[in-house]
Amino acid sequence: MERPCSRLTWVLAIGLALWMWASLASAQVGGEERPDVRVVVDVSGSMKENDPDRLSLSALDMLVALLPNGATAGVWTFGETVDNPLPLGEVDAAWRDRALTLPPALQDYQQYTDIEVALREAARAEANGWRHLVLLTDGVIDLSPARGAKPEVDDASRRRLVDELAAELADHGVTIHAIAFSDQADLALVERLAQSTGGLAALAENPERLLGAFLDIVERIFPADQVPLEEGRFVIDDSVETFSALVFHEPDDGPLSLVAPDGTRYRADEAPDDIRWQVEPRFDLIRVPDPQVGEWRLEGPVGEGSRINVASSLHLRTADLPTTLYLGFEVPVEAWVERDGDPLGEEDEEPTLSVSLQDAEGEVQSRVTLQAEEGRFRGRLPAPALIGNARLVFRAEGEGFHRQRVQAVNVLPAIGAVHRPREGRVVLAAEHPRLNRDNTEIHGELQGERLEARAVGASRWHLELPELDEALSQPLLLDATITLDGETRELTLPRLMLNPEGRIGIDLADVAGPTLGTERVEDGERSEPSLPPPETTAEHAADRFVAWVNGVTEQAHDLWQAGVPGLQRLWEAHRRDPRLWGAVALFVLVWLVISLIRRRHARRPVRREEPHV
Repeated sequence: MERPCSRLTWVLAIGLALWMWASLASAQVGGEERPDVRVVVDVSGSMKENDPDRLSLSALDMLVALLPNGATAGVWTFGETVDNPLPLGEVDAAWRDRALTLPPALQDYQQYTDIEVALREAARAEANGWRHLVLLTDGVIDLSPARGAKPEVDDASRRRLVDELAAELADHGVTIHAIAFSDQADLALVERLAQSTGGLAALAENPERLLGAFLDIVERIFPADQVPLEEGRFVIDDSVETFSALVFHEPDDGPLSLVAPDGTRYRADEAPDDIRWQVEPRFDLIRVPDPQVGEWRLEGPVGEGSRINVASSLHLRTADLPTTLYLGFEVPVEAWVERDGDPLGEEDEEPTLSVSLQDAEGEVQSRVTLQAEEGRFRGRLPAPALIGNARLVFRAEGEGFHRQRVQAVNVLPAIGAVHRPREGRVVLAAEHPRLNRDNTEIHGELQGERLEARAVGASRWHLELPELDEALSQPLLLDATITLDGETRELTLPRLMLNPEGRIGIDLADVAGPTLGTERVEDGERSEPSLPPPETTAEHAADRFVAWVNGVTEQAHDLWQAGVPGLQRLWEAHRRDPRLWGAVALFVLVWLVISLIRRRHARRPVRREEPHV
């Protein structure tokens, strides 16, 4: 892991470099309606623990650099209260200078975390177009005890966020892109907020992942044309006015060379004045105006994620693309090529357009060639097979030109499933917006036995399980019969590992989906009710009291390991519980009795018996 100082130096360098990168993107989107971007940064105490490397500072620098000139943007911070240290304004040199003075405000940590109020405040100001909220958080809601009993008050805020506020914001033209900084975060909440509003969600545990997440978000808001980069080679046509090469590499890699079509070799220390070449430990940024036509080559290290942006009169366009794809569902796509804002005419040779789905590592999962239909190109990409972050990569190849456009997506299960061992059932919920109890039937298979799920809500099912061996981990196979648009088909769901003994939270994280995942986080944090349920006999009440004391003791031991904050959470969770005070009184009484017995023994004279012969 890099030192914070070296990380900060690297981030500032990226900031300056990506500013250049953003300038090129700005030139391409001139004249189009520009949505505004509102950065919402968590400065709560939990972020201090879950973001020890201060990636939030890196995030702000990167986003400031990536935003194109002329866009509208602002920065909000939140903990228990919400501040707006950088109001909405047009992005220019002065705005960037003000943004770079914000780090002290991002380290003024507050004790609690109110994500709900922060999103409401940041979304409040009106905009000419869509409002894009970029939420940087560890995703742990923690409200002040003054707001009500905990954890009930936290759970209520989470429910309002996912059940009410997300839909309300989406209806008013607000998109939430959420980035979590720790795998200890409430990732299900982050995913749910993004899914409900049409945004992207990502987990960024290091600067490299953070840079990729922000590139994805900015390219989603401000799409840019690229030319394909394959094995260090790319082709520039006569319509390209400028290209910028962002080339990633490792700090210890050797120098990079750029070779023009005529064989001229350029290096950072020998580049002519019109070529802007910036060298940093982890990347090179090269901007070449009025480039030669033909094949260019990059010689040296060219890392994953490197790309070539171009500004030209030829543009690759796509129809609106969803940010969320679902397992088992094909993806309809549409694209076309424009020259100076108009579709290619009849005098132009018809280009070939294709689209592929690539996973987070750049591996192609599926690809399809689009078919021409009245000047547009349409097709259906095969259903995704893997869950997680992915990218749709569009490519157009015509007479003497190549274009590429990349759009990030999240892939989710169409139906989420989670095991509730104490209830003896599996709970299922539709993540796909078109699936419901009227068009979906779900069944499972466990050790050769077929099980039917029953609908318990508009888009929720329960699948009752037979008695399970708690020591045995076993797979539950799940299938759904769905009827959409008059067509009935079978949908195979990810298998669910049943193991109540411990690894449910790890094994099922990808299967639950954001809907059930959010509920599971709530269930995991919810304490016992503040008042015990009525008992039929005193014996049952005593048993429950002993079990409760044992449970609190175990919680205290775990939270003791977390230090003072953990004990504070234990106190907040049980301070109003009469059983706690009963346990305290019992402990004090036992301690007094033991003390009295010890004192009496201490006062009693010690007798010494002589040995008998």
